[in-house]
Amino acid sequence: MAILNILEFPDPRLRTIAKPVDVVDERIRQLVDDMFETMYEAPGIGLAATQVNVHERVIVIDLSEDRSEPRVFINPELEPLTEDLEEMQEGCLSVPGFYETVTRPERVRVKALDRDGQAFDIVCEGLLAVCIQHECDHLNGKLFVDYLSNLKRDRIRKKLEKLHKAQANA
Repeated sequence: MAILNILEFPDPRLRTIAKPVDVVDERIRQLVDDMFETMYEAPGIGLAATQVNVHERVIVIDLSEDRSEPRVFINPELEPLTEDLEEMQEGCLSVPGFYETVTRPERVRVKALDRDGQAFDIVCEGLLAVCIQHECDHLNGKLFVDYLSNLKRDRIRKKLEKLHKAQANA
């Protein structure tokens, strides 16, 4: 397994729309394993392949404290199940150090393939619903900062650009 490099906002590669996975093979399973290792190391609770500069529709999530509930979503399709919205504070490994409130549907159905290419269908609510929507946004070239005002988004972008410049000059 390998720790992959996580792209950070405002990197334009984060805006790439991911392509569907044609075949769940050893290459995709290795990507899944590397993504879990990268996510746990970061540490985070979700990671989309787009964030590690692989533009295929693959997401890994683990909401457990002890890393005992790894979930894989390949080619996920989301369907909101309610018009009820939930506000939750979100952060992102691609927008490190920033947390903002985002409003999303509180219940969604997800159809996807697992690590072995088997189809499944689950209903998610709460943190899992928020996380899967957040990660699916990545696959569509969208970040949680896109839900914020232009002022907040620009402030975050400028702070991260300044940080990236300082790190490059260090």
